[in-house]
Amino acid sequence: QVQLVESGGGLVQAGGSLRLSCVASGLTFSTYRMTWFRQAPGKEREFVAGVSMSGISTYYQDSVKGRFTISRDNAKKTVYLQMNSLKPEDTAVYYCAASSGNSYRVVDAMDYWGKGTLVTVSS
Repeated sequence: QVQLVESGGGLVQAGGSLRLSCVASGLTFSTYRMTWFRQAPGKEREFVAGVSMSGISTYYQDSVKGRFTISRDNAKKTVYLQMNSLKPEDTAVYYCAASSGNSYRVVDAMDYWGKGTLVTVSS
């Protein structure tokens, strides 16, 4: 049974930092592209950042470029999202997802999802 378990969310003031982690089990982690999505209240789930199977290539939504960093450790079957200079508009539930296909950005293309971790940024 595949599981993706996120952690690291919480309440932080604007300008602060958080590091999210997503631990995978039940799949050959190194063969999946990994993505972080987020969903704010009343909004659709959106792409935040993606990382290739090797970890060499990374992709970001324009609004988080320069502030967020995605990385992965295949030995630990974990993907991370370092979030700096947080803004109130970053408030959302953050989900990690795994894809065996070529997409990082398309919600419907993901094979597996975690249950999410809530990030709240106060102004």
